[in-house]
Amino acid sequence: MANTSYPDDPTDILRDVLQLERVDADEDSSLFKGFTPTQTRGQVFGGQVMAQSLVAASHSVEPDRLLHSMHCYFIRPGDASVPLNIKVDHHRDGRSFSVRHVEVTQHNKVILSLTCSFQLEADGVAHQEPMPEGIPMPDDLPPISSLVGMIDDPAAQDLAYNRPFDIRYAYEPIFLRPGSEKVNRNIVWMKTFTPVEVSRNVAGAALAYVSDYTLLESILRNHGVSWIEPKKSIASLDHAMWFHRPFNLDEWLLFVQESPSAQSARGLGMGRIYTITGDLVATVAQEGMIRLPQFDQ
Repeated sequence: MANTSYPDDPTDILRDVLQLERVDADEDSSLFKGFTPTQTRGQVFGGQVMAQSLVAASHSVEPDRLLHSMHCYFIRPGDASVPLNIKVDHHRDGRSFSVRHVEVTQHNKVILSLTCSFQLEADGVAHQEPMPEGIPMPDDLPPISSLVGMIDDPAAQDLAYNRPFDIRYAYEPIFLRPGSEKVNRNIVWMKTFTPVEVSRNVAGAALAYVSDYTLLESILRNHGVSWIEPKKSIASLDHAMWFHRPFNLDEWLLFVQESPSAQSARGLGMGRIYTITGDLVATVAQEGMIRLPQFDQ
């Protein structure tokens, strides 16, 4: 049974994350504070810091300039007990593009550095990689709460009831055991539980948030590793996204993830996000540190 301290609507967690407190602003920079929702662990989810950085940056551009790319480095773990200090430097506003650099600090140290770009919409050439065929539909797949919600453990309860997105696995999940087949691919459907009324730029920030949950699983699945592997150490190092087309957060999105390479205790995950009708809305890449006990002897 779900912990009664969890919200009735888990998407409220996302709504809280996307609300920032403006501290100061001038022609060259903007300052905001971001807050971490109540949680059982002491570190801030990396997707949250990315999302709040993108929200802050979006507040510094005109609404018709749309987020099209972001690149960031995770430098230090975030402390969930104190606010995040978010500084946006207004690097450039050109005729078509605006570039922003964001630094997030806590305890006077940088925990994330992010650069992003916004563009006025324009006509031009258009094509996309098609969505894979034969993927099970989301309504035919179980929610995470039905897979681990009965486990009396804080991590399992958080996974089941304390995430703002409904995520459903096209392959068997690797929460408790390795996948039955070693493949460098992971596929999930995802959407918010309830509608979130935000601008297109803030929706992009929310998509960055959810993209950080599963991207490294393509690496783990390929090497027969589960999330409960003892003595493992996994951390996101960097994250990049390119935003192609509009989407709705409360409609199913297909996240197709693959790992082209792993080496030197690092692994690369790459992903494409599609609407249920096959529009490619974003491309994602993330490198993570993957330290497993059999290689640390």
